[in-house]
Amino acid sequence: MGRKRKLAVVAVGGNALIREKGKESLPDQYAAVCVTMPHIVDMIQDGWDVIITHGNGPQVGFILRRSELALSEVHPIPLDYGGSNTQGSIGYMFQTALQNEFKRRGMPNQAIAVVSQTLVNKNDPAFKTPTKPIGSFMDEKTALQHRDVDNWYVMEDAGRGWRRVVASPTPVKVLQQDAIMSLVGNGYTVVAVGGGGIPVIENEKGEIEGVEAVIDKDLASALFASSIDADLFLISTEVEKVAINFNKPNVQWLDKLTIEDAKKHLADGQFGKGSMEPKIKAILSFLENGGRQALVTNPDNMVRALRGETGTHFSK
Repeated sequence: MGRKRKLAVVAVGGNALIREKGKESLPDQYAAVCVTMPHIVDMIQDGWDVIITHGNGPQVGFILRRSELALSEVHPIPLDYGGSNTQGSIGYMFQTALQNEFKRRGMPNQAIAVVSQTLVNKNDPAFKTPTKPIGSFMDEKTALQHRDVDNWYVMEDAGRGWRRVVASPTPVKVLQQDAIMSLVGNGYTVVAVGGGGIPVIENEKGEIEGVEAVIDKDLASALFASSIDADLFLISTEVEKVAINFNKPNVQWLDKLTIEDAKKHLADGQFGKGSMEPKIKAILSFLENGGRQALVTNPDNMVRALRGETGTHFSK
């Protein structure tokens, strides 16, 4: 039997958790989640099965900072455990908000969060040249001490101080993929691949080991979406549409983008490196690996965008 309902992977950006500076506590984050989840329930009522992925950058940063401040009292938290902690806490928020929204609407649906591991290649060149800054700023002396004692890679960050940097390897496979699809097949709305998944490698014995790395959440979500043959890859972000000449008088908001046009705009530097660029690259990866439909919009406009009324639609 083929799948009757359409399947979407919805990659939720940081704005779903932290909508404004200064409102970053866990209750604040949950309140923000409660604003986004009803839009996803709208999708479910419109006939979609939804798997929700999410970022975790600020949350991992908070965990690492707490760990640093508590070093004289308790052991430090390795980065892979920080990632798993955030998958649990953010998954708990999403799950609770979804369950409550289902109940409000009299729907029998259930939500479940899955702690997800993403396999990376232990020989990925990224491990030789770490580039992803994490954690707090430090002075040079403290940074070099971490380098010598803890084997950290450290670098000076744009005149603002020194930071630890870790590898950002290419995702290969989400290990819990079959379990996630089994849950979807049984009617669950699944929260998974949080923060791109906990990065793991296979050692010489074929055993799984966590590694100190950060996986691009949008790229991992795109890989997962193409691997499960999703009908739609939707990236939920701060803006209603993708733009070129962003923040300029001649800004142009885009309704549609082909692969060719997206690549041209990427080459022209139209998309911000830390914001829209990784999202566009993830969408290109999805479409070039068999994906059919991709969409970028903000949470408030998800359902309208799916009807073709707004958002930026990507096609081959």
